[in-house]
Amino acid sequence: MDSTKNMPVAVIGAGPVGLAAAAHLLERGLEPLIFEAGPTAASAIAQWRHIRLFSPWRFNVDAAAVRLLESTGWKMPRPTALPYGGELIDSYLAPLAAVPAISSRLQTGARVVAVTRLGMDKTHTANRDTTPFVVRVRHRDGETRDHTVGAVIDASGTWSRRNPLGTSGLPAMGEDDAAARISPPLPDVLGRDRASFANRRILVVGAGHSAANTLISLADLAKDEPDTKILWAVRGDSAEKVYGGGDADGLPARGQLGSRLRRLVGAGSIDLHTGFGIGALKALDSHVSVEAVDGRTLDADVVVPCTGFRPDLDILRELRLDLDPAVEAPVELGPLIDPEFHSCGTVPPHGARLLTHPEKDFYIVGMKSYGRAPTFLLATGYEQVRSVAAALAGDVEAADTVQLELPETGVCSTDAGSSCDVPAAADDSCCSVPETVSLGFPTGLSHGRSGVS
Repeated sequence: MDSTKNMPVAVIGAGPVGLAAAAHLLERGLEPLIFEAGPTAASAIAQWRHIRLFSPWRFNVDAAAVRLLESTGWKMPRPTALPYGGELIDSYLAPLAAVPAISSRLQTGARVVAVTRLGMDKTHTANRDTTPFVVRVRHRDGETRDHTVGAVIDASGTWSRRNPLGTSGLPAMGEDDAAARISPPLPDVLGRDRASFANRRILVVGAGHSAANTLISLADLAKDEPDTKILWAVRGDSAEKVYGGGDADGLPARGQLGSRLRRLVGAGSIDLHTGFGIGALKALDSHVSVEAVDGRTLDADVVVPCTGFRPDLDILRELRLDLDPAVEAPVELGPLIDPEFHSCGTVPPHGARLLTHPEKDFYIVGMKSYGRAPTFLLATGYEQVRSVAAALAGDVEAADTVQLELPETGVCSTDAGSSCDVPAAADDSCCSVPETVSLGFPTGLSHGRSGVS
């Protein structure tokens, strides 16, 4: 960003990766301007405060962010403890956002609606690389304003855009009409959202860790509210991949989770329906009827969509992006994260070079950089923004020196967040959790698709 080096760098999203990006930019002497759509930093994570992360504290914090926090007297939580989403906010992200160097550059209630080049749409080429960006933002006061910046880091995650319930990448017929009967992802069925689930027929759709977590929480709810009926629909012919390896699982906590879920299904506490690809939903007066493509139907009071997330690319329509056609990640990264071949632990470490687009000085980082791929490491996002900040500062050697070593493990899949991180020892392995929890951090702290911002 030589020609625009005195201009701020826009950071879209104030989740873990966005705030880490700001911290690294500050260390590089660059000026971040942070836009967060929610009312506070980490607003997406606030929606799943009740979920415990897979990985211990020491793998959920960024080095530059820690250095900034420690300059204020902040103390690191116990490194081996497994934080809940709420603890991640209260003990790390909220204090980080409150550091004057960050808070003075953070605008909340500021939703980015478009990014473009000043005075030119995507069809114009001449002097494009040296032309500043314009970030159009709808602010909390209702006014829409344009902000001129020298570079853009999109860390907005994927939490705000869940995958539809239909089988072809499109909403099922009638899905929009049935929206009142569809819950948000990761509802707090034992706490905040209890009244919406107690003594009702609940259909959980999906075969990821967020589905397993929700099903087990619903089973606990049913112990106290015995008229609660739990249905589970998966598109595949089996739920074996959710059950995992049981006692033989390399990660004991994951094995315990799968074993418990298997027992609940075997005991009839959860009514499993396999091969149930959803074709249509019909909203009725008292419930919703969910029809599979093969004609089977299930009736439910509430449908919980555990179907994963996808990136919102609409705000980037005037930029020149080079995206993998399958997963919608940067084209060089796409084949390395294709979920048909890779899990979060088998993706090689990468930085700015693999995240580049034809649009110079524009980067998508964090969960959004993985597009539709359902696995992501929070540590990967931190390394991404370290490298990107170095690249924007002109330190090519540092940008290309990837420092992160990831475990070769296939256990880090989740469809909600992004914090399953590098294990230091067998008992602190990636994604290790107590028996009753299973979700790593979306999105955006969204390995899911967190879309966490």
